[in-house]
Amino acid sequence: MLTRTLVSVEPAWVDYNGHMNLAFYVLAFDKATDNFYDQLGIGLDYRTLQDRSMFTLGINVDYLREVFQDDELLVTTQLLAVDKKRLRYIHQMYQGDDSSPVAVNECLAIHVNMSNRRSEPFPDSTQTRLDKTMALHEGLARPASAGRCLGEKL
Repeated sequence: MLTRTLVSVEPAWVDYNGHMNLAFYVLAFDKATDNFYDQLGIGLDYRTLQDRSMFTLGINVDYLREVFQDDELLVTTQLLAVDKKRLRYIHQMYQGDDSSPVAVNECLAIHVNMSNRRSEPFPDSTQTRLDKTMALHEGLARPASAGRCLGEKL
């Protein structure tokens, strides 16, 4: 049910502290987004055939544990919400057999008509497909960090 993406920590992704740099967590999550969109039928082929795409409006990233060069990472992706124009989904990144995530990324994206670069509702066939996926994902356990607000008191 969850979309799964495998990623390996490349040498260029490691910073002077000897662990994966924060920017590359986002890159790994972006690779998972591409895979997720392909699974939903709104990826590169959709862009080519429908002249429509998804634009990211915002993300939250939580860095929970270090990962290092050559670590094999698994990113799972779960759809959290869908409306007529938007998707909210969450990635959880795991290293090895550990069952607790090393990082979490929650995203909000909007559907865009590329000819005028404005948001618009999903076509009916796309909306139906997304609603079916949402119905499947509603039965999954919701990650504890889903929907958290950034900016807790310091």
